[in-house]
Amino acid sequence: MIYPSTFSIVAYDPTENAWGIAVASKFPAVGSVVPWAQAGAGAVATQSHANTSFGPRGLDLMGKGATAQQTLEALIADDPHKDLRQVGLVDNQGGAATFTGSACHAWAGGLTGKGYAIQGNILAGEQVVRTMEASYVSQSGSLMQRLFQALLAGDRAGGDRRGRQSAAIYIVKTQGGYGGFNDRWIDYRVDDHTDPVPRLGELLDLHELYFGESPIEERVRLVGQPLILLQTLMQRLGYYQGESHGLYDPATRVALVSFIGNENFEERFDAENGVIDRPVLDFLHRRFGDT
Repeated sequence: MIYPSTFSIVAYDPTENAWGIAVASKFPAVGSVVPWAQAGAGAVATQSHANTSFGPRGLDLMGKGATAQQTLEALIADDPHKDLRQVGLVDNQGGAATFTGSACHAWAGGLTGKGYAIQGNILAGEQVVRTMEASYVSQSGSLMQRLFQALLAGDRAGGDRRGRQSAAIYIVKTQGGYGGFNDRWIDYRVDDHTDPVPRLGELLDLHELYFGESPIEERVRLVGQPLILLQTLMQRLGYYQGESHGLYDPATRVALVSFIGNENFEERFDAENGVIDRPVLDFLHRRFGDT
């Protein structure tokens, strides 16, 4: 049996119509065991002598219309080791349920609220899940940001009393995956690290940098001084052989398409209109300005 001492939050955001899980543990690669989610069905966290069948079975039941509580009852009904299990679920309407078996090691327990379930075992104390809840309900912003801040709050409140090793966040929404071909919107893992939750936050910052969307006021038209700086930078890096004249001419466009593509920022650059998102422009100058 797999016995990760773990704390997790499972949640649904009706604004984004997204379901997600954030989890951390003194256990390697916890993201490969605990989180399960499917757009339109719900999300499941299975932990403490984890029965990984709870993931696909739970999603199947909720996808067919069962509530989180009905699904929970069905999952543990015929499980001979249910006293060792811990599971949290959120269904496709935001209904939540959590279960902690009587044989889970202390501190172990969970709580639910509108659209979320929080649970953990072998924790520093009840304050871990209470702090996670307080963080989640008080935060604004995206589901990704709220889940991460709740996980970080629980980690800093003591988290797993045995220590730290891995963390993960998994969020789904319809056509949320790369290119819109699947529902895997956010999927980041830190499988082995001395302080995995902050490292997970760094990966989420990178996600925002590469795949975020800037408001109109943060978009920069590539003309004049901003473009002169980019042209000079691209000259140094070997992408561009023309003059730094600040004009978005065909040679500059070709060079930028190559440069931006090589750095994986296609999502944040409009080649046709010569516009780039300010965070990406700032990042490129920080990274390559002294090359």
